[in-house]
Amino acid sequence: MAQSKKASSVSSHPNSFKSRRTLKVGTKTYVYYSLKAAEKNGLDGISALPNSMKVLLENLLRHEDGRTVTADDILAVKSWLTRRKSTREIAYRPARVLMQDFTGVPAVVDLATMRSAMSEIGGDANKINPLTPVDLVIDHSVM
Repeated sequence: MAQSKKASSVSSHPNSFKSRRTLKVGTKTYVYYSLKAAEKNGLDGISALPNSMKVLLENLLRHEDGRTVTADDILAVKSWLTRRKSTREIAYRPARVLMQDFTGVPAVVDLATMRSAMSEIGGDANKINPLTPVDLVIDHSVM
């Protein structure tokens, strides 16, 4: 559950299946997307989806913007109930990425190289950053 965003970014979210809910804890308000509410508002039968598909569906509801994730993308997940397959790509956006050292170190080197190249051409190297937070796990002891 993410802490709420500014009202303008939340209000621009289409919320086609009226699934957006808020939860207030103390002085903080959190926004979440209810699959039960979505099921009542056009996504009939989604409670029968496997848990893995429910995770993907909640992610689509959370990121629906009418451009990169549309109501049709969300309905395509629902259609899996009858077809059990789809040719439509799911625009999954993880909250964070966890990388082991053998994949993470090359990614860090790539970012450093791109930042260096950006600086060399007079650009702002600070614009070269991952779009999703990444945690790098080193899975061996340092002695």
